[in-house]
Amino acid sequence: MSIDNLDTVKQLIAGKECGRVEFKETTGQLERGMETLCAFLNGEGGTVLFGVTDKGKIIGQEVSDKTRRDIAEAINRLEPVAMVQISYAPLPDSEKKVIAFHVENSKLNRPFSYKGRPYMRVESATTTMPQTAYNDLLLQRDGNRYRWELLENRNLTLQDLDANEVLKTVRLGIECGRLPEDTGTDVPVILEKFGLQKNGVLNNAAAVLFGKHEDMEYPQCLLRLARFKGTDKTVFMDSQRIQGNFFQLLNAAMAFIFKHLSLSGTTDTLEREEHLTIPYKAIREGVVNSLTHRSYKEAGGSVGIAIYDDRVEIENPGTFPPNWDAEKMKSEHESKPQNPLLANALYKRKVLESWGRGIGLMMSECRKAGLPEPEYRIWSDSVTLIFKCEVTNRPSTDQVPTKHRPSTDQVFALVKILDERELSVKEIMEALELNHRPTFRTNYLHPALDEGYVIPLYPEQPSHPKQKYRLTEKGLELLKQQ
Repeated sequence: MSIDNLDTVKQLIAGKECGRVEFKETTGQLERGMETLCAFLNGEGGTVLFGVTDKGKIIGQEVSDKTRRDIAEAINRLEPVAMVQISYAPLPDSEKKVIAFHVENSKLNRPFSYKGRPYMRVESATTTMPQTAYNDLLLQRDGNRYRWELLENRNLTLQDLDANEVLKTVRLGIECGRLPEDTGTDVPVILEKFGLQKNGVLNNAAAVLFGKHEDMEYPQCLLRLARFKGTDKTVFMDSQRIQGNFFQLLNAAMAFIFKHLSLSGTTDTLEREEHLTIPYKAIREGVVNSLTHRSYKEAGGSVGIAIYDDRVEIENPGTFPPNWDAEKMKSEHESKPQNPLLANALYKRKVLESWGRGIGLMMSECRKAGLPEPEYRIWSDSVTLIFKCEVTNRPSTDQVPTKHRPSTDQVFALVKILDERELSVKEIMEALELNHRPTFRTNYLHPALDEGYVIPLYPEQPSHPKQKYRLTEKGLELLKQQ
């Protein structure tokens, strides 16, 4: 792009300073100009104009041999070597000129640095690039071989993985038609097919998906959960930290959300339907996306879910693909998972949809429920998804008399599953689509037992091999009240 005349300069100025154009009065600001040029190289390209004020007034500057030498030396400090087009647009009836530095999109060579430091553009401001963003660009440049999920862990063995969870993934994948009937039940073979094991060595993705994390060193497989009083972080009402594999964290997240978001009921059909304050499909999609597409590289990173009186925030480490903004996310877009191995296994299990439909689903579900569309706040090294709603301090079901009202919606869900049946723990968990036994016992079974809605068939032998659970009279009365 040649910028050797004032007409071209004026066209650039008409757009004012933005993500791809910067004004500097003179090359006395050469250092700041070069930092911005470096940021343009790490973005989609752009132009730095010297001889233009912040308000877009063309004043030009004198160009001496020293000016040209300083420019050449500054450009040589860019790493790797960059193609910078330098143009001089003369002012009429003057010795002064507007100096233009222009760079095209150079994404195949990113990240760039100036004097050993990388820069990036945030709206119309230039800032130092965080280490995580720099590493992400390195990974994009150097291909897939350095992706964290692909890295081998020779200390990881099959005994460290939950084989039942692997087989459940296969069963659900076959049921939904995303895996062939002959996938088999040989766990090592399945892991090889999913790309989670190569030549007998497991990788990080296998640990995230199926690991038994009690004895494993994956501190980033952490979920932080909090319910705050009011609209800030001053007062905690509830706080939990859960360590586990993907499915354990997903179960724990949804259990916590059910615990603290109110339920309402409708009877438009023959059966009563329960609805969360935020539509279930929308909030679950937000949690799934945060766990799937987050950055796992940093050991100190974790997903956090914070519930306030007026909103729910889901925060995860990592960023969207380069050049994505809020408008692109709302429109139809391609799917570019940060962790393709994780995304592939979750797609096979029908936990995750492909083709970039998740964000659109969240928007649609919230609109149908009369709620504002969820918002994304994109920071330099993290993303926060915000659902705005009114959250009450204690979930309730208005149709149930106070003396029979269960303490949590998980208890009521368990009561509905049992109805007039006798079921084992495994059968109840499958019906509730849960697979993390400690979460089930803590949030469902134990409260239901304590409140007298459920009773075991063998109360004197809690670990009886044929142990099952049924509703008490109080539990049956609760169902009748519905």
